[in-house]
Amino acid sequence: MNLAIQDVVKRPLITEKAERNREANRQFAFEVHRDATKIQVKQAVEKLFNVHVLDVRTAIARGKNKRVGRNVGRRPNWKKAFVTLKEGETIALFEGT
Repeated sequence: MNLAIQDVVKRPLITEKAERNREANRQFAFEVHRDATKIQVKQAVEKLFNVHVLDVRTAIARGKNKRVGRNVGRRPNWKKAFVTLKEGETIALFEGT
């Protein structure tokens, strides 16, 4: 699928586990477009944040079941990407947390 660079990365994931990975392994977590490939994620992160990406790992997160009264619905599935950066590089967006 042909995605624009700004459409690939949706938002950063800032959780306790993601923070531990960031500090220990230089791994940054992002929510990405469901159809984005690892190559597209790498190119988008390198262009948007001006860094060198060494590795990209992706995972599909299943949407949770949600209820409103007696009606049951489901949140959509989404994709997350774990991006490992070159030694000494960081993304300023994560440093403010």
